[in-house]
Amino acid sequence: MTIERIDRLHATIDQLTDRLAELEETVAENEALKTRIEEVEAENDQLREELAEHERRIDATDAKTDAIAKKSHLNKDRIEALQSRELEKGAHLETAHVDTRTIDVHDNKLEKLTKDDGKQYFRLPNGEDPLDRGGQIQLAHGDLLPVQQLARLDENLLRSTTSSRPARLAAKLWKARADDTVGDNPWKNGSQTIREFVKASDLKQWIRRQDPGVSESYAKKLVSRTIDALLDLTKNRIAIRRKQERKNGLSYTERRIILPSDVSIPGEFGRASVPDRPETGGVHG
Repeated sequence: MTIERIDRLHATIDQLTDRLAELEETVAENEALKTRIEEVEAENDQLREELAEHERRIDATDAKTDAIAKKSHLNKDRIEALQSRELEKGAHLETAHVDTRTIDVHDNKLEKLTKDDGKQYFRLPNGEDPLDRGGQIQLAHGDLLPVQQLARLDENLLRSTTSSRPARLAAKLWKARADDTVGDNPWKNGSQTIREFVKASDLKQWIRRQDPGVSESYAKKLVSRTIDALLDLTKNRIAIRRKQERKNGLSYTERRIILPSDVSIPGEFGRASVPDRPETGGVHG
């Protein structure tokens, strides 16, 4: 074999060696790339799972938000309907609590007035001032006791607002005390320290008149539950007292629901003097 032939073989071997080294580097790069691809795919799978969980949480949050929005809208509609009815009855409502864009009253016009407390109120134009009727001020819905809020609702709204029968009876009992148009009023005028009161026995008969289907034994249970509801809904403005009574020559003890004379009821002055007529302002349409 000639020297020239040997040199060519050496050159070929060197080329093959270089090529093999390049191939080995390429294989190593491919392995590294394959490993990186596997890592990226694992990261992508984890991100997809996290995204799916995030979307599930968003869907759950949207459902809750929609439910809250629907309930809020329903409550707003109820309040606006109540405010409209009260305004048409001659009520004065604080301007801060009335949305003039959605309130539904005759001619869609309200008159603004300023009272002695320095606050501004809405009423229907030329509406009679409630301060001239029975010493009561018509307040915004949120300023009233819970029992007063419920007492202003009609039968359908009352049932949709509370499923508690004692609470509904307490609201009706309060309305009978505060509204002369109700007619069936078991409350009686009290003494100097007691504004009004109702006997438990009279309350039981009143409950049976509200629902003739109620038995006497169940009405007796409803008396206690209604008293508890009334205590809660008036924020303990009322009191329960026991007094000795006599009937047919026999003595017995009976509970009385007492409304003390010195208790403050929103919108009611009781025996206090009635303030002068407030200043009136402009009409808002």
